[in-house]
Amino acid sequence: QVQLVESGGGLVQTGGSLSLSCAASGINFGIYSMAWYRQAPGKERELVATISTGGITMYADSVKGRFTISRDNIKNTLFLQMNSLRPEDTAVYYCNAKYSIWKSDYWGQGTQVTVFL
Repeated sequence: QVQLVESGGGLVQTGGSLSLSCAASGINFGIYSMAWYRQAPGKERELVATISTGGITMYADSVKGRFTISRDNIKNTLFLQMNSLRPEDTAVYYCNAKYSIWKSDYWGQGTQVTVFL
């Protein structure tokens, strides 16, 4: 059974930092491309950052220079370090695992991040 379990969300003041984690089980983590998405109230889910199996990263323009995505293939864990947080970063953050060859696409349950002024 595949499980992606996010943790680390919470309430933080503008300018603060949070570190999210996503623990994966039931998949061969190292062969999956991983990503963080977020969804704010009333808005569509949007891509925040991705990291390939080889560690190549990509970021949405809105988070470049503030967020860092990383992965630990030994611990089967995905991370998102979020610095200089803004109220517009408030959303539910979701972990995603994708392996296109098998058309596998898995999601976590999400973790709430709230940034207040």
